[in-house]
Amino acid sequence: MMAQSVTNPKPLTQAALKRQSGRTTALPVVPCAFSAQDAYATPAKLASKKATGISLSASKSQYVAGSVRQAKLCATAKGQQKGYARTTRVSCTIADRVGSTLEQPGTSQEQVSVVMKFGGSSVRDAERMREVAHIVCTFKDSYPCVVLSAMGVTTNNLLASGEAALTCGPKNVEQIEFLQAIYKLHHDTMDELRVDAECRQEVNVLLEEVTQLLTGVALMKELSNRTRATLVSFGERMSTRIFAAYLRAEGVGARQYDAWDIGFVSTEDNFEYGEVLPATYPGVAAALRNDPESDQPNELPIVTGFLAKGVNTGAITTLGRGGSDLSATVIGAALNVNEVQVWKDVDGVLTADPRLVPGARPVPSLTFEEATELAYFGAKVLHPHAMRPAMDSNNLNVRVKNSYNIQSPGTIITAEREKNEELLTSIVLKQGVTMLDIESTRMLGQYGFLAKVFDVLRKHEISVDVVATSEVSVSLTLDPAKFWSRDLVKEELESLETDLKKIARMQVKNKHSIISLIGNVDRSSCILMKAFGVLSRENINIIMMSQGASKVNISLIVEEKDGTRALEALHQDFFTE
Repeated sequence: MMAQSVTNPKPLTQAALKRQSGRTTALPVVPCAFSAQDAYATPAKLASKKATGISLSASKSQYVAGSVRQAKLCATAKGQQKGYARTTRVSCTIADRVGSTLEQPGTSQEQVSVVMKFGGSSVRDAERMREVAHIVCTFKDSYPCVVLSAMGVTTNNLLASGEAALTCGPKNVEQIEFLQAIYKLHHDTMDELRVDAECRQEVNVLLEEVTQLLTGVALMKELSNRTRATLVSFGERMSTRIFAAYLRAEGVGARQYDAWDIGFVSTEDNFEYGEVLPATYPGVAAALRNDPESDQPNELPIVTGFLAKGVNTGAITTLGRGGSDLSATVIGAALNVNEVQVWKDVDGVLTADPRLVPGARPVPSLTFEEATELAYFGAKVLHPHAMRPAMDSNNLNVRVKNSYNIQSPGTIITAEREKNEELLTSIVLKQGVTMLDIESTRMLGQYGFLAKVFDVLRKHEISVDVVATSEVSVSLTLDPAKFWSRDLVKEELESLETDLKKIARMQVKNKHSIISLIGNVDRSSCILMKAFGVLSRENINIIMMSQGASKVNISLIVEEKDGTRALEALHQDFFTE
C-alpha cells in the first residue's frame, strides 16, 4: 500500500501546552515533528524531535486507513535548543494519528461506571488482547475500569518454573522450559502489539526479576508460600502493562495500576490466600475517583487482579487461585458502580460443565447464594469469595459474559430473582474427593467430639466440603486440592489419620465425586424424588447425602467412576424439554 501523510496541523501554542500538561512554564515552545512510528516511540525520543511544525507521516500500511484518532503522547526530556537546559514535561495531543479503530469510551462520564474483568484465556495472546481492547471500547457510554488476569497459562508456568528451580541448579535457571515459554509469549505479544519502548523496558525488568527470584529458589532449594505469591504476581503485572500500552498506542487514554497502588491490603497468615481487609475499600475509592474540577481527560484504569500487599510486612500476597474475580467485585463495591462484568470463555454460567455435558445451556440469572455454592462445589466460572463484596453492597450486580461471543447476554447475578418452573439452576460435579468415616463409641451423650475432629482438621489446614452426622459417627469429604499445585498426598492423610485415631476410629475412602444440585431447595422433595429415580435407573448408588444450612444446594456423593454418568443422566432429566 502506498504511504500517505498528513502534514502541517496547527502547532501547539504555549497556552495549549499549559492546558494539556496542567503546568506553567516560562520555557519557549519547542517545535516538533512526529511520524506515525513515533506513536510507539519512547517519551525521550518524542521529546527530542525538532522541526518547524508538526507533521504526521504514515509509512506503514497499518497506520493508513481509517479515521484519525486522538493519541496522548507525554514526553519528558531536556530541551535541545541553546539555553534550554531545564527539564519540562510536555503533553502533546496528536489529533491526526491514522489507522486506529478504537475510540475512547465513557467520555460523557465523570467517574468509572462499570468494572470489566478479563480472565487469562481472554488475554492469552496479542490477538485476544486486541479483541479485549475492542470489547472495552465498544460500549461508548460506559467508563470502565479493567481488571486483568495473567496471560493464558502464565500463572501455571510460573508455578512450574518455581518447582523446576528447586532441582535444576542456579546455572540452569534460564534453561527452564516454562520460563522460556513466559519470555517468548510476552516478547511475541509486545512485538505484535507494537507497544512503546517504555513498556518493553518495564516488562523486561519484570522478566529479569522473575529469573533472579528463580535463581534464589535454586540456590536456597526452598519455595515458601511467600515466594510463590511473589512469583505468580509477575503474570498480572506484565499483562496489565502490555494491555495499557497497547490502548495508549491506539489512542485510548489508559493507565496501569498494580493493585497495591490503589490500596489493596490483605492478611498475611498465608501469603497465597490473603483476605482483603476493610481498609482496601476507601483506599480504592480515593485512588480511582476523578477530581470533578480537573480538566484532564479520562484515563481507563487497568488494574492487576489477584494481588494485594500484606498489611504489616508490605510483602506481595495473592487472593487465591481465580482471585481476580474478587479484585473486580472489591473495586466495584468501593466505587459504588451498578455492575461488575466478569468476561470468561463461556456464555455465562451454564447448567453443567460443557466439557462433560455438551448440551449444557446458559443460565439467565442467579442469586449470589446460588453463585457462591456453584463456585465452592467446583464450577470454574467464578471465584468462591467473589460474591461477598457484591452481597454486602447495596446495588452491585455481577454479570458473567463471553469474551469470544459478546452478543450473548450472559448471566446476571443479583441478590434476588424470580423463581421459575425449573427445579434446578445448575448441576456441578466435583471429582477426586476423599471421604472420611469417623466413628466414636463414646459419642453417645458426649459433647465436644465434633469440636475435636474439626480442630484436628484445622491443625492440618484441610478444608471440608460436605458433612453428615449421626449420634455415633460423622462422615465428611475433603477438598481435593489442599494447595494450588497438588492434591492431598499420602503422607498428609497418614498424619491426619494418626491424629484422628487418638479420638475415634477412622476409615479413608478415596475416589469419590460430589454432585451438587443447585436450585429451588424449597421444593427439595420433588428434586430428591426425581434425582433418586434417575440414579436408581442408572444403577448408581448414593454413598452420602447432605443438605446443610444453604437453601439452594443438595449434595450427593457417589463413586468417582459413576460421577460423569450420573451428571449426564441428571442433566438430561432436569434440563431437557
